[in-house]
Amino acid sequence: MSPASRRPGGSLIAFLAMAFVVVGLTGILATYAAPLPLARALHEEAMVDDALAGGRAAEIDAMAAALGKNDEARFGGAAAADHDADLPARAAALRAALRRTMTAEAEAAAWRLRFLIIVATIAAALFGAALMGAGRR
Repeated sequence: MSPASRRPGGSLIAFLAMAFVVVGLTGILATYAAPLPLARALHEEAMVDDALAGGRAAEIDAMAAALGKNDEARFGGAAAADHDADLPARAAALRAALRRTMTAEAEAAAWRLRFLIIVATIAAALFGAALMGAGRR
């Protein structure tokens, strides 16, 4: 065989380049998905601030119940159910719970995105190796 016939053709190089593009696109996807827990937490905190400014205790209680599934220990015990209790303290407890939830969601999303990028990188490397092996035949 001549040296020219052993070199990979342009189509094989293009396919190998596409294997790297897939990894890059996975990384771009991660940049869109990673900030979602933070954006949701900021939106929910704005809702808490709005309810606190309007003195709407029922909205704060409803958000606390939806977030904590009625976990009274996280929102001040029996005071959370008492409508005469300190509304700013209940709002502060809800904000703290929102931040804990956001942190847990962000950690879970980061792990999933890292796993996705690892899988895409391995798949692209195997795809590229298979193409280079096919080019030698």
